[in-house]
Amino acid sequence: MDQLLFAVAGHPVTLAELLAGAGALALLLLVAVLVAGARQARARALEAEEQARRAEELEDRLIELTRSQSEMAGRVQSMTEILAHRQGELARAVAERLDATSYRIGESLARANEATHENLMRLNERLALVDQARASLGELSGQVMGLRATLANKQARGAFGEGRLQAIIADALPRESFAFQHTLANGRRADCAIFLPGDRRPLLVDSKFPLEAITAFRESASPEARKQAETRLKQDVGKHIGDIAERYLVAGETQDVALMFVPSESVYADLHEHFDDVIQRAFRARVVLVSPSLLMLAVQVVQAIAKDARMREQADRIRAECGALVEDVKRLRERVGNLAKHFGRMGDDVAQTLTSADKIARRGGRIAQLEFSEPPETEDAGPAGLRGAAE
Repeated sequence: MDQLLFAVAGHPVTLAELLAGAGALALLLLVAVLVAGARQARARALEAEEQARRAEELEDRLIELTRSQSEMAGRVQSMTEILAHRQGELARAVAERLDATSYRIGESLARANEATHENLMRLNERLALVDQARASLGELSGQVMGLRATLANKQARGAFGEGRLQAIIADALPRESFAFQHTLANGRRADCAIFLPGDRRPLLVDSKFPLEAITAFRESASPEARKQAETRLKQDVGKHIGDIAERYLVAGETQDVALMFVPSESVYADLHEHFDDVIQRAFRARVVLVSPSLLMLAVQVVQAIAKDARMREQADRIRAECGALVEDVKRLRERVGNLAKHFGRMGDDVAQTLTSADKIARRGGRIAQLEFSEPPETEDAGPAGLRGAAE
């Protein structure tokens, strides 16, 4: 046993030491194997427990899933029943709506049929009216032709313009403010005289107008014919302006201007558009060309002047009425002041009456509670005493 086998770092190793070392090493290996086996066994036990736990969880989940599936099946069945019920209600509602719609469509078709029949009847009536209008239009065309023939006559045309003038003047002015066929001191007779307030000189209006020249100007087909018509129109209108200025502008007897009435707005517009020199000539001659609308405007100005004159005439009376109105307002102010004083006295009486009512209420409360330690409160002698204290 003490046999020397080998030396390690100068230390001799014997057989006994070698055997002892081998045994110790084997023991250590055995311990290590046992520890490893124990660890593996413990790991297997833990793994088995984990698998068991997972199996239980899986089983719980399967149970929960089964319960959920059963609940879902119940819900699906309930939903199926609800859907079937709703489908039945929907089918019934659709059937009712279809019936109602069919009924409405039938009524609408009946009403449309009646309306169509009525419209056809009205259409027939309107066609009859169109036939009558066509006949009336034929008569109107004849009347227009007659009017054109009438206007072609100088005297008839003058009567037409004078009629329009009289209609405009008579509709707008009071009877004392105008006169037709007014005769001047020189023996001339004007178609219309308008009297301004506060002025004895009348404003004269002439209703005659040379229409042949403007008609030829409008109907001219060539530049030469148009130029000849322009020359004729300037001559005719210029001569008429000169006649009005000579006959109707009398110093001291008439106004400083006279009016030449053009009975057509279109003719008046043509004159202003194409014959400005004629308008300037009339202005220099103190003759103003007026259309029906401008004559109405002039008449409105005369109305305003007359109204202003009447107001000036009544100014003293208006002033007196205003003075009387001021006196009435002063008396009203005094009476309102007296009424306010009366209401003030009434307010004081009411306040003192409320004070007395409060005292009576307090005294009644003391009597009810049998409290007589305080001296009795004095009170005024009736409303007269209250009013005297208030005053």
